[in-house]
Amino acid sequence: METTQEIPQVRRKRMSADASLVRQLHMDGPLLSILAAVIAYGLFILYSATGENWGQWLSQVVRLALALVAMIGLAQIPPGWLRRASPILYGIGLVLLLLVAVHGSVSNGAQRWLDLKVFKFQPSEIMKLAVPMMCAWYLHARPLPPSLRDIGIVLAIIVVPAALIAKQPDLGTALLVASSGILVLFLAGLSNAVISIGIAAFAAVIPIAWHFMHDYQKQRVMMFLDPSQDPLGAGYHSIQSQIAIGSGGLFGKGWMHGSQAQLEFLPERSTDFIFAVVGEELGLLGQLLLIILYLAVIGRSLFLSSAAQTTYARLVCGGFALTFFVYAFVNTGMVSGILPVVGVPLPLISYGGTAMVTLLASFGILMSLNGHRRLVGS
Repeated sequence: METTQEIPQVRRKRMSADASLVRQLHMDGPLLSILAAVIAYGLFILYSATGENWGQWLSQVVRLALALVAMIGLAQIPPGWLRRASPILYGIGLVLLLLVAVHGSVSNGAQRWLDLKVFKFQPSEIMKLAVPMMCAWYLHARPLPPSLRDIGIVLAIIVVPAALIAKQPDLGTALLVASSGILVLFLAGLSNAVISIGIAAFAAVIPIAWHFMHDYQKQRVMMFLDPSQDPLGAGYHSIQSQIAIGSGGLFGKGWMHGSQAQLEFLPERSTDFIFAVVGEELGLLGQLLLIILYLAVIGRSLFLSSAAQTTYARLVCGGFALTFFVYAFVNTGMVSGILPVVGVPLPLISYGGTAMVTLLASFGILMSLNGHRRLVGS
């Protein structure tokens, strides 16, 4: 039998063994712990958001397990292999996007999927990883800050897949893919003059982009400006989500006691609008807790980026960290009514497997670049 003095020593040995295993798997302990906290919080919320649907909840657990396997597997790949694989992954992604344009499966008026008979998948998800990795691969061997020629080439790397995705149409994913590449370019170091020119060019393109947008996309923008124009139609999502968040107050109505969510007034309550469920049932404090966890993930990821020994690792880690921020900001913004409604899930919280796998895969790559850093040269 263990004495009271031996118990702390046993615990320390177990903790040391756990930490050693994490290091051997090239994982980052603090980041892994924070991600685990976010995922646990998400499963807690999802059970209520699905209306206590055990089948749907268990389906999410299975998808989560697959995503964790992908993350751990990618963390074992040496950084040199990841860097050399970047253009290959990018090329495969482009070919698959072209196949979607020609032979893609159509669902709800969008041609976004490839049907492999056994399952369907969206090649656009690959580009969320491939685009920032390809941009970092191109910039890795070139002097920074990048020249105007290099900036132009990186923009071409970004625009081609983003345009193919936008044509599907999937404007939300196209914006995420484009932002992931632009963030890598930003981290590479741009002068104030170049940033100013880029902002001016973006503003000039908006009227042109409006002309090419689909009617439903234009309608979403108009509903963002004034959802009361069509309260029972296009503006319904925004109005109901804001009602849910506002009714939750500071402490919320209690887990599984949200009227907007449980009585199904809130559409897409387990997917894109699950942040409104958090606000209604757990209140402002529940939302702040989730935001703090998100900030911890982003902060730790940026810290690992700053510790990277190569330009490629630094740009990829920083790009993935800031892309995660964009995910969270866009979703919480659209649910709160400060951004137009776009199809962006709440990271690691919303129901669905594709985005979960992509996000945890990006953290697996990030951990690989950090965990192997002592073995790579500068």
